[in-house]
Amino acid sequence: MNKLGCIFFVLFATAGLAQESVSTELNGKVNADMSNLEGIYVINLKTEKAVITDQQGYFFIKAIVGDTLMFSSIQYKGLKIALTKDDFNKRLFFVKMVPVMNQLNEVVIKRYNNINSRSLGIIPENQRSYTEAERKLATATGLNPSASLSGMAGGSISADPLLNFLSGRTAMLKKELEVEKKEAYLVMLDEMFDLDQYVGKFQIPLLYVKGFQYYAVDNDKFTKILDQKNKTTIEFLLGELASKYKEIIACENE
Repeated sequence: MNKLGCIFFVLFATAGLAQESVSTELNGKVNADMSNLEGIYVINLKTEKAVITDQQGYFFIKAIVGDTLMFSSIQYKGLKIALTKDDFNKRLFFVKMVPVMNQLNEVVIKRYNNINSRSLGIIPENQRSYTEAERKLATATGLNPSASLSGMAGGSISADPLLNFLSGRTAMLKKELEVEKKEAYLVMLDEMFDLDQYVGKFQIPLLYVKGFQYYAVDNDKFTKILDQKNKTTIEFLLGELASKYKEIIACENE
């Protein structure tokens, strides 16, 4: 090949390379399982130029074959794509992105016993807390200052307490309150004394332990002491009740 031919060959190759190195605008669209696709960054890592997608996911960016586009967004997994000649021959370059699923590996629930409605100031510290049975009874028997003056002869109370009394609902609620209190006392006894103490210390037969607990909480004198939560006094009275209860058992077994 003579010198002239070499010159033409070099010029032709240089022109071809220059033509391929000219950036062209790539039209693309991001697809994902979300309706709003606006704000996804599309970055050409070679030129460091960046654009963002519109609400439908469309974008336009200058690039050439061999460039790498990076797609980045908070709500989607990052993606890198090396561009090929086929990508530029398409009318629209589609990119599929996957949403990020924030999954918790473990949920830990911690209970803080010192945080309650009183410690937060929602209920005053010295205000009494009522149980569900107490609230029901108070509602059924309470006076209603807003009762109509023409509703009753006295005009100062609601008819509801009277109706509850006549229907027997008040008596039923009182019994429900008594049962609730006894159940609370039984829980207190279970927390203070275990089964071995009833059998070993108070000499109550194993089959009679639960019956003895019911016998104890039926004693008004004992429950008043139980409310004070003085374990020494409670243990002393429980010993006296145990002696009487064992006498009852002995009489029943004769």
